[in-house]
Amino acid sequence: MAVLIDGKQVAEDIKNELQKEVEELKAKGITPGLAAVLIGDNPASITYVNSKAKACEKIGIYSEVITRPAEIQQEELAEIVRDLNNRDDIDGILVQSPLPKHLKEFEITLIIDPAKDVDGFHPHNVGMMLIGNPGFLPCTPNGIMELMRRYGIDPSGKEVVIIGRSNIVGKPMAALLVQKAKGANATVTIAHSRTKDIAAVCRRADILIAAIGVPEFVRGDMVKEGAVIIDVGVNRVDDATKKKGYSLVGDVNFAECEPKASYITPVPGGVGPMTIAMLLTNTVISSRRRLPGK
Repeated sequence: MAVLIDGKQVAEDIKNELQKEVEELKAKGITPGLAAVLIGDNPASITYVNSKAKACEKIGIYSEVITRPAEIQQEELAEIVRDLNNRDDIDGILVQSPLPKHLKEFEITLIIDPAKDVDGFHPHNVGMMLIGNPGFLPCTPNGIMELMRRYGIDPSGKEVVIIGRSNIVGKPMAALLVQKAKGANATVTIAHSRTKDIAAVCRRADILIAAIGVPEFVRGDMVKEGAVIIDVGVNRVDDATKKKGYSLVGDVNFAECEPKASYITPVPGGVGPMTIAMLLTNTVISSRRRLPGK
């Protein structure tokens, strides 16, 4: 039986640690502030932003959600971001993805002050991560690194296979794992839709990270005995037995892979909660800049 990596519990532990730090900052006259910009009425985005706001409230971070209709134009959205850049009470800015198709998301990312880019998507922060001198690390990959650290999973010298090459998970995950640093030093392969014999590549992995967005893509015959399996996927699949009419599953077939794994993350309750925990962490880190002498 694999050890279940309880991301929900780890995220709660991190929030409790952050709450103490927020209280200390408030005693010094600083209240960390996070602003989320929500465009349109995408249900998943609304749910995600609301969950971020609740998490902020729980640990004492000031949270502000700015909502605008999907018809907003590029310059109006850019002006909202510029205003947040200039506000001393806001330490972190995130513009919730996806944006409506007529908006140029990358151009908006470029406008965000890198010192407030708590999502870690600005090219400045991406570049600093690549050279091993990070500012803000992207939340999901950093959350995975934190999970492994707290469970005593050391990637050093291990072969890691990442399925997926997105700018949000796959590429930054690889960048973090190859660093010459404690908790990294891995040999990393990125597998994707053009990879030949992807099953054979996955079977080499001591640590397999699935972030491909395909329900239960990783089957039992694609993993080797004793592998650590990190499932980043969250996919809705039709399920008539559920009241909502669907179930949430990962990119890994849990029933087939769990018996072979040494450690495995569940879906839900694995990587997902860590993303918000690391967003809060980045916001608190940003707020420390307001301390005298910083």
